Amino acid sequence: MPSTDTANTGRYWFPKRYADTVARLRVPSGFLLVAAFAYYSDPTALTAGIGLPLSAGGLWLRAWAAGHLSKNKELAQSGPYAWTRNPLYLGTLLVAFGLAIAARRPGLTLLYAAVFAFVYLPVIELEEQHLRALFPGYEAYASAVPRLGFGRPITSTGDSRPFSIHLYLKNQEYQALAGFLAGALLIIWKVLL
Repeated sequence: MPSTDTANTGRYWFPKRYADTVARLRVPSGFLLVAAFAYYSDPTALTAGIGLPLSAGGLWLRAWAAGHLSKNKELAQSGPYAWTRNPLYLGTLLVAFGLAIAARRPGLTLLYAAVFAFVYLPVIELEEQHLRALFPGYEAYASAVPRLGFGRPITSTGDSRPFSIHLYLKNQEYQALAGFLAGALLIIWKVLL
């Protein structure tokens, strides 16, 4: 199997044709995950108390990232992008993991992990190819900042741009908030039944 990180190798985990196909399936797969979550979740007060704050943390990470992202105009390197290259996807992973804990169904955790591995990771690779072509400085950035974890923050860019509510709204991150609130309300409703 090729390298696990494309920062310096130019090699990828997934064939481009596959990545292009699953990129189109990302949104429909999200609706299937929501349906599975709604149907199979069987939360308790304890699992909700553990999972919902974790999901809220992931949502906060997504919001922070959206307020620093000016898509296709400049390479985001401020806010969470100084620590991780894909804070939106990392936030999504935390939201899903927290909701799976809250739902008290290990099968949902496995389902979410499979979708992330076989749908989201190829999409991340496509986006990185796009960013490499669009921004000459992307290669140096990718070499300094981990793809999906948190590393030492980069400081060489001098980019300490503050969070922008305008970018948050432009990136329509409020939709993730609405989805989280719907999931949280469903969990709370099922706990109270």
